[in-house]
Amino acid sequence: MKIMLDNHKKIWHNYINMNSHRKQLTNDENDARFFLEPQHPLQRQYEALRTYFVEKIHSDTVARNFGYTPGSFRQLCHQFRHEWDNQKRFFASIKRGPHAAPKRDKVRDTVISLRKKNLSVYDIQQELSEMEISISINAISTLLRDEGFARLPRRRDDERPLFIKPEVAPIANVQELDLSARTFRTDMAGLFLFVPLMGNINMAQVAKEAALPGSKMIPAQQALRSVLALKLVGIERKRHIMRYVHDQGLALFAGLNAIPKRSYLAQYSSNIDRRGNLKLMEVWFKHVQAAGLERGESIDLDYHTVPANSEKEPLEMHYLTKRSRSQKGVLVFLARDAQQRVLCYANATVSNKEKVDEILRFVDFWKKQTGQVPGELVFDSQLTTQKNLRKLTDQGILFITLRRRSKKMLSRIYGTPHAEWRRIRLPSLSRKYRTPKIIDEKIYLSQYDKKKQLRQITITDLGHEEPTILITNNFKASPAALITRYAQRMIIENAIAEAIHFFHLDALSSMVGMKVDFDIQITLIASSLYRLLAQKLSEQFRRATAKTIFETLLNTRGEIRVDEQHVVVTIDKRAHNPFLVASGLADEPTPMPWFGNKTLIIRFA
Repeated sequence: MKIMLDNHKKIWHNYINMNSHRKQLTNDENDARFFLEPQHPLQRQYEALRTYFVEKIHSDTVARNFGYTPGSFRQLCHQFRHEWDNQKRFFASIKRGPHAAPKRDKVRDTVISLRKKNLSVYDIQQELSEMEISISINAISTLLRDEGFARLPRRRDDERPLFIKPEVAPIANVQELDLSARTFRTDMAGLFLFVPLMGNINMAQVAKEAALPGSKMIPAQQALRSVLALKLVGIERKRHIMRYVHDQGLALFAGLNAIPKRSYLAQYSSNIDRRGNLKLMEVWFKHVQAAGLERGESIDLDYHTVPANSEKEPLEMHYLTKRSRSQKGVLVFLARDAQQRVLCYANATVSNKEKVDEILRFVDFWKKQTGQVPGELVFDSQLTTQKNLRKLTDQGILFITLRRRSKKMLSRIYGTPHAEWRRIRLPSLSRKYRTPKIIDEKIYLSQYDKKKQLRQITITDLGHEEPTILITNNFKASPAALITRYAQRMIIENAIAEAIHFFHLDALSSMVGMKVDFDIQITLIASSLYRLLAQKLSEQFRRATAKTIFETLLNTRGEIRVDEQHVVVTIDKRAHNPFLVASGLADEPTPMPWFGNKTLIIRFA
């Protein structure tokens, strides 16, 4: 009896264990569905990727099992391999804060239905805007990513929805230059006033002598005219030319069927090294002087740093005045004719090691071009060294510069008895501080020459907190004349500001020094042309900046009519047109050899 009871218990326990096992199997199957049939989009991506990478199942099979198209799953795998953030997001900690997105939730179903029609995020945004629903591209991308949609593979044009596409601009090619009779409007009518101004300057010869690069499609002359046109009309960056690629007037000025696009303009300067830029400056110096731009005897010198906004560029650190700190950039040496108010020399390849000797290289350039050394140089105290001051004196060059103030020097100045100071009167009627006190004395500088004297003028009551100390090798000029002349040196900072604000010296597509050097050479050419134009205008525009001349007189639209023999530019009515009429630039027709040897006629509506 006892044996029967034991057997019965064993059978009962086996039955219970078997039922428990079956129940456990059922629970395990239910739990397995969590992994095999994921409901959350992020989990579905994880399980699909794990099945493909770990279990080595074919991508098409995995895509079918988890509800992806083969193309979208391959795109998902590509993102997982190459974008590390996509790997980390599977195990990212839960962020605190609101989890609801009311704006996205309202359009969630609509966005999903549009994506199933193979529309991109931009197409979806356009569709929603037509439904008067405003939502950002970022929000749409986030919504689709949360729903498990991968990025669309690149589509063919016939797979994209129909929409208005941008008009394709013609490719610049001189062989396709249209010389046939036609009439069109242009935004750059004022630019053609430079054509008679440049009548005595053969741009083809300038390009040839400077050995500028060119091609069959864009010869050297047309390339030079194109980049010069951008400077003359003050286009800020090379990419901004894309606004004007359909302007036929700008293309006609360059002698092309269309103006070159930004990719060409950005690449062109890379083909010209420092030797080529120096040759271009020498050739232009000669031609513009022959065109009537005279040369003065007194030259202002200064440095300007073109900032680089990239840490990757292999550039040196230079002091940036407008930011009061040192920064990576390109150091540009500038020389400005004080009498003619025009930039006459520039070099953007100066290193920190070479910058104190650049003044001597400028003197050699000037001597080579004019046959004589400059009469007078005016510059800041940090531009060069005392040894180089001695070299300037040996060549018979007068200079005016500042002396750096030391604590010992300031103590001596403040301790000087009042009887040794004398008060002078400066000639400028507009100056606020016209009666400064000075000490005019002769000194020796150890690094200049222990036996050779220099003249030192210490000035107070000039509007500065500390005294100003001038040193010069000019012993004949009066103190008032020397002080007034050095004060005029500050105008070169205005010239640099003009190059920055109108010619956009700082707004460069690339910070490579060679490109900056070419850009500054074109700035120098444009500056010369604006000075030539100012000489033709009435007295009130003689001292105006290039920006003022352009915005007041030249920034105008007009109509261009091309016939068999002439190009007639009719400038629209403007209040300041009488100044242009009085300049005489439109009095005589001007030949245009680069445009089918037609003749330019300028008229005013």
